[in-house]
Amino acid sequence: MNKNVLLIGAVALIAIAGVAYLAMQAPALAPTTDQTPVVTNTNGTVQQNPPAGVPAGDVIVDNSPTPGKPIPTTNATVAPTDTTAVVTGTVNPQGAITTYWYEYGTTRDLGKKTSNQVVGSGYTAIATPGYITGLTKNTIYYFRLVAENQYGRVAADQNVLTTSANSSTPVGGIPKVSTLAATGITSTAANLKGTVNPNKASTKYWFEIGKDGTLGGVTALVEVGDGSDTVQASASATNLEPGTTYYYRINAQNQFGTVNGAILTFKTGGKLIQPVPVVTTQVAGSIGTTTATVYGTVNPYGLQTSYWFEYGTDSSFDKATKTQKKSAGAVTTTVSVQATLTGLKAKTTYYVRVVAQNPGGTVEGDSQSFQTK
Repeated sequence: MNKNVLLIGAVALIAIAGVAYLAMQAPALAPTTDQTPVVTNTNGTVQQNPPAGVPAGDVIVDNSPTPGKPIPTTNATVAPTDTTAVVTGTVNPQGAITTYWYEYGTTRDLGKKTSNQVVGSGYTAIATPGYITGLTKNTIYYFRLVAENQYGRVAADQNVLTTSANSSTPVGGIPKVSTLAATGITSTAANLKGTVNPNKASTKYWFEIGKDGTLGGVTALVEVGDGSDTVQASASATNLEPGTTYYYRINAQNQFGTVNGAILTFKTGGKLIQPVPVVTTQVAGSIGTTTATVYGTVNPYGLQTSYWFEYGTDSSFDKATKTQKKSAGAVTTTVSVQATLTGLKAKTTYYVRVVAQNPGGTVEGDSQSFQTK
């Protein structure tokens, strides 16, 4: 097979994979050549596909699905030579950092595999190119994409390729990247920096960013050509939270595979504004002469929250008695709480309220009253 035709076909294959990848996701963060604002969830992750009607740049509630096993798909389109093959697929990481590789062999039992490569941790399918070497010419091979994260390993369907009779080798190799220190850091934005060397193959880069080492947010892919020189790479991260540490890295891929830069961190300026809990005091029950059960609800809003009840015969709560402090957890849903009051006086009116506290502050619920028997 003609060497130039093979090369053009391989490059075209990667271009198609890149276009498909871009079509499957809305750009979460913008490269510096396109200052499009982004939509960020309240938990700091990027909303890949914000709901209709939500303006870009608005902060919205995180509706990401529950993390789980990755979803790999093997692409049937292959660019083989006599001893190599460029293969492609996609992986949806399903919310956890995911590793992928290709298994291959001359029978359906496969038996061999490529080296492991890492993709992101979002909920969008990401292109997963691979480069298989050491094949025998004029031979049928079976291959499949396999992906694994902390929730399990999943193998995609097998496909078939046939190596050619003519000797030819694709030009180039896997790209080289380096994550650099972020610049222009403010209370809500930063410029992510890095370098990319395409290594003589058509290459794209992107950044990942998040509030911990699992990252999660991704920028749009940027094409840097097929040269051999190291080029500067950057992207603008906006709608960040003040006083917050962010983790980020640069990634790049071409037909030979995917490569990841080191994970670095930066901290935005200003003071972190954290949500306070929401509380409601409910009507007391099981009222006796000296005892009563008091009820309420607490929503911790995702921060570790403690609660207690205050009660007394004075509606101002100046000399109120406090129940033992308990934990309401760090959930984002409303939980029911209660406490049993003892040592009360008979035929006496008491005032009660629930109080909750988290890193965002302390909140006192409205008071309710009850009378002992």
